[in-house]
Amino acid sequence: MKSALTVFGVLLLIFVFLLIGGCGSYNKLNGLKQSVDKSWADVQNVYQRRADLVPNLVKTVEGAANFEKSTLTEVIQARQQVTKVQIDPNSAPNDPEVLKRFQHTQDQLSSSLSRLLVVSEKYPALTATAGFRDLQAQLEGTENRITVERGKFNDTVRAYDTAVTSMPARLYAGAFGFQTKPYFTAREGSDVAPTVNFDFGGKPAPAPAPAPER
Repeated sequence: MKSALTVFGVLLLIFVFLLIGGCGSYNKLNGLKQSVDKSWADVQNVYQRRADLVPNLVKTVEGAANFEKSTLTEVIQARQQVTKVQIDPNSAPNDPEVLKRFQHTQDQLSSSLSRLLVVSEKYPALTATAGFRDLQAQLEGTENRITVERGKFNDTVRAYDTAVTSMPARLYAGAFGFQTKPYFTAREGSDVAPTVNFDFGGKPAPAPAPAPER
């Protein structure tokens, strides 16, 4: 009888230990997941802000005489692709491929907008208008905000993923439906140094002076 009570007591202690540990792990993981989802919503908001600015920019640029239509068309098509990749704004994606497709379309729009602003510098009458300058400032500010929010998102995902894969939460994460989440990666080409080309008015660069004789 005593041995049975002892075994029962040990099993009860183990159960209580697992229950307390499970509740603690769940609360921690749930809190971290909420932080990730909040950060993801912030990312979605700044991307949506940029997408809402594009039609006004396109309308403003279309009014410039002889503006390069191919550049304008590229921006329009890139925005259309962005609207096709829909992800729940209230829940960060779990599938790396889903986030990869989302990031690819958004980065394509970033690139096309950058080219559009560069081309616009060739049209002084356009860049001199207050409307264009205001849109340009808003876009540049939004791009900076996107970079900031993506960095914050990666930080919250890192904290969450660390908790999911660490003990003792790792013992409960799968049962509670918590799984690791993917990060934003660096934009394509961001690791390549820009090519520097010094143009000396079409003339070859002067040869270096010979070292003085000793």
